[in-house]
Amino acid sequence: MNVAIVGASGAVGQEFLRVLAERNFPIDNLVLFGSERSAGTKYTFRGKDYEVKLLQHNDDFKDIDIAFTSAGAGTSREYADDITKFGAVMIDNSSAFRMDDDVPLVVPECNAEDALKRPRGIIANPNCTTIMMVVVLQPLEKLSHIRRIHIASYQSASGAGAAAMAELQEQYRQLVNGEEVTVSKFPYQLAYNVIPQIDVFQPNGYTKEEMKMFNETRKIMHSDVKCSAMCVRVSSLRAHSESVWIETERPISVEEAREAIAAAPGVTLEDEPERLVYPMPLDTAGKDDVYVGRIRKDLADDNGLTFWLSGDQIRKGAALNAVQIAEYLVKAGEFDKAGR
Repeated sequence: MNVAIVGASGAVGQEFLRVLAERNFPIDNLVLFGSERSAGTKYTFRGKDYEVKLLQHNDDFKDIDIAFTSAGAGTSREYADDITKFGAVMIDNSSAFRMDDDVPLVVPECNAEDALKRPRGIIANPNCTTIMMVVVLQPLEKLSHIRRIHIASYQSASGAGAAAMAELQEQYRQLVNGEEVTVSKFPYQLAYNVIPQIDVFQPNGYTKEEMKMFNETRKIMHSDVKCSAMCVRVSSLRAHSESVWIETERPISVEEAREAIAAAPGVTLEDEPERLVYPMPLDTAGKDDVYVGRIRKDLADDNGLTFWLSGDQIRKGAALNAVQIAEYLVKAGEFDKAGR
């Protein structure tokens, strides 16, 4: 397999390197791409040094089988034709193509087979909060159709990139030392604070992030479910958490839900409230699974359940999900054809 990473110097790009190495993804040749700022930087992968090439409009992707892209929606749109024109599969981590009808939006635990139909050669990686939620919703959907979702997210600094993580850490240092706080990556100081805004506001009063959860969930799950979200930035570093309330067509017992979630791929049940066992971002950072706890009946809805989840935004919320898509394609024989 010939693999490319576009945006190799970013937080997700660096996580791609770690995940591909940890999972022993079959790579014969690796090519790293970046902006003028990161071109020339060297990174080590499986004991070998690789230099980041400048991303340009040329034929650099001619022999590439899979390109993982995480350099922003604008870059993805600009270079999509260059990446895919020779047959490479572009697995894109931006929001550029997620809602396009001819681009599958894939979470392997939910709809892996959608990745096999990609007329433009592009597969979209969903929004991080959506990925983590639908991984948990899928086993519950199999018990009874989910009609409504209400969600409050608690999203880490990593969702805004590596520079945002560094800014949060710097803010805490500045506060401890009595210095003026630097605010650049967020609309307000994040340290010792929560900000009830992620992305820009839309005409209906929801943010773009909140509307992503509505639209992407329906596309991934092939469902008419309605999802109302409140997305909040909190001062955890790299793991997101979510409080989720669902309404199903028939009542689902707590016992049924626990059993289904415990058996689901990509999910770990941590639900022993009597022992104060539940997921927290401090513990889920750096782990692959989405962790679930606090499962209980919704006191305001006879057909309702509510639960808490937490997972690593850079891993399952981005790099790991993309690599899992690639693994599915390899297993399905998509690269066994002559000439690729």
